[in-house]
Amino acid sequence: MTTTETAPAFTKLTDLASERLGGKVVECTDEFFAEAENLIKPGRGIFIADKFTERGKWMDGWESRRKRVPGHDWAIVKLAATGIIRGFDVDTNHFLGNHPPHCSIEACYVTDGNHQNVTWTEILPKSPLNPGSQHFFEIENPHLWTHIKLHIYPDGGVARFRVYGEVKKDWSLVKKDEVLDLASALNGARPVKCNDMFFSHMENLLLPQRGVNMGDGWETKRNRTPNNHDWVIIHLAHKGKISKINVDTAHFIGNYPDSCLIEGCNADSDDLENAAWKTILPQSKLAANMEHNYSTEILPHEPVTHIRLSIFPDGGVSRLRLWGTIA
Repeated sequence: MTTTETAPAFTKLTDLASERLGGKVVECTDEFFAEAENLIKPGRGIFIADKFTERGKWMDGWESRRKRVPGHDWAIVKLAATGIIRGFDVDTNHFLGNHPPHCSIEACYVTDGNHQNVTWTEILPKSPLNPGSQHFFEIENPHLWTHIKLHIYPDGGVARFRVYGEVKKDWSLVKKDEVLDLASALNGARPVKCNDMFFSHMENLLLPQRGVNMGDGWETKRNRTPNNHDWVIIHLAHKGKISKINVDTAHFIGNYPDSCLIEGCNADSDDLENAAWKTILPQSKLAANMEHNYSTEILPHEPVTHIRLSIFPDGGVSRLRLWGTIA
């Protein structure tokens, strides 16, 4: 367990429980003071000192009532996608005199979405929690899971709950001529690296649906260096050939990039220092708050595992879609 502000490496993986990705809280024992659905919302939660509801203090998290009977509280999260779990973040941010002293976590795998009457497997034993802190727990378990059950002992509040891991899609069910989004986080794509994400995170590029606001995208700071360009590298969900591209600048109006360029490479790992990048989409003009679709502009290319999106000179892109077939 870690309670420092230094996040471990597994937090760079996909948050499989994220509401924005499609995770859902499907059941809980009690949410008298604050709804369990807050657990999977973005951010660490906020605190408004003078905000109250008819039930008491408003809290940005999940908070159960003070338990006066035997037992403890729990909440079940349906993951956005089936995956292998590498770690958790149980965050008690702003919960000081009302945090649970301990938690444990179980998981299950179901194919029909029904988590009732299933066998739960404990993957994190009962562990101590501190007030107002992030608690990082690394997990070594190779199995696939679809649902997570967070237990708190005996009651109290948790601000956010992150389930970091790897999406595991059954690629044997995908036909060779089937076109799908190779850049979708739900299919297993993930951001590897970028040179700048001052205003918003590169992982937003791969989320489903269009961005909801300007903060829901990848935005770099204003760069004053002549001939600058910013870039982000994406590890595709599967090695494949790209046939259609969508670059969406939704909500970026005074800060969209002037143009973009997409390159690809084939690599066995994310160590791309000596990668041989080949142009897939030549440098193309962009406009404000608009979906840009490219197909005929795409150059012939061999199957790739990674792509590099470059924007000129800087700015924000909301979403990136790369439709293609797997190799």
